[in-house]
Amino acid sequence: MQSFHQDCVALAGELHARGRLSRRGLGRALAALGLAGAAGDAAAQAERQLVMVNWGGLANEGFGRFYGAPFAAETPGWRVVQDSTGPATGRIRSMVESGRVTWDLCDSSASGANLLGKLNLATKIDYSVVNRENVIGPGFALEYGAAPYSFSSVLVYDSSKFPTPPTSWADFWDLRRFPGMRLLRRDAVCSLEAALMSMGHAPNALYPIDTRAAIRRVTELRRNLIFWTNGSESEQAMRTGEAVMGQIWHTRASVLERETNGRLKFVWNQGILQPGIFVIPRGNPGGAMAQRLLASMLAKPEPQVGLLGLLGNGPTNPQAAAMVPAELKRFNPTDPDNEKQQVVIDGTWWGENYQAVNQDYLDAVTG
Repeated sequence: MQSFHQDCVALAGELHARGRLSRRGLGRALAALGLAGAAGDAAAQAERQLVMVNWGGLANEGFGRFYGAPFAAETPGWRVVQDSTGPATGRIRSMVESGRVTWDLCDSSASGANLLGKLNLATKIDYSVVNRENVIGPGFALEYGAAPYSFSSVLVYDSSKFPTPPTSWADFWDLRRFPGMRLLRRDAVCSLEAALMSMGHAPNALYPIDTRAAIRRVTELRRNLIFWTNGSESEQAMRTGEAVMGQIWHTRASVLERETNGRLKFVWNQGILQPGIFVIPRGNPGGAMAQRLLASMLAKPEPQVGLLGLLGNGPTNPQAAAMVPAELKRFNPTDPDNEKQQVVIDGTWWGENYQAVNQDYLDAVTG
């Protein structure tokens, strides 16, 4: 299964290939933020390094410029190196258990952070160093990870198919008023939240998830469901008309709305807002300096806005929303008008229950 982080990399590459994102344009954006030369200058003076692990592609450059360069500029003697080999939970576990940890900060998830913490594979976040007030809510500052970016799973639909547009998950499940094929991710996360909301459960009362009821609700649509495993599949199914609506990542939905001139639209209502969590593997070589790097990533709203423009990732610093250009507000999951319509995922619940619940989900939808 492709993660959101991996899809950010794929999406950036696709936009570059389609001429939507140029290398020169990226350089101009970095220069406008005052970051263009920082990485080289800092690296030249560096004596020690912190290794930040991502999923490659433009994330490698974006995280280096927007997260690593500002930290290096303010921390003489240190530089931030990007490793794009992919911080899979299994690889983190292997490193820690073998005692050969080479990574300092890894792009993970809320459920991943909770699982790694439970297995004693991650370091607790030191909130005397990392400021909790630099994120928009408690779901973005966890015991074993904190989020410098965000993303959402939203309802996208083909406006040419429906005189009255769908606006909720209840509409998604209403085959009489809104006939046609639907998209859900081949994963229980967010699918089950949508199922419960379609049944009338209040967004603030979804957890603990009634998994039997939610899975049973998903199976009601099984004949009208296409399950996607990567973001490109979800986008393509909507473009070709194979599906008339779906639950997909907001980054893909934003591209669809822009590139189809609004034929394919999406709604923030009942979206599931998720933190882009970074974790520190236990025994990381940079030690406590990784806490300072994470604190820097959360504290600076301007680079987070830059990352929104580059990759579509939503900022998490409360001050960032006011800095987002007007043309990007519609596509920012943490814009106040968009955020208040959504529910924040409970990463703690998923961290404790994901493996068993997801297997039950897959058995039900593929059986």
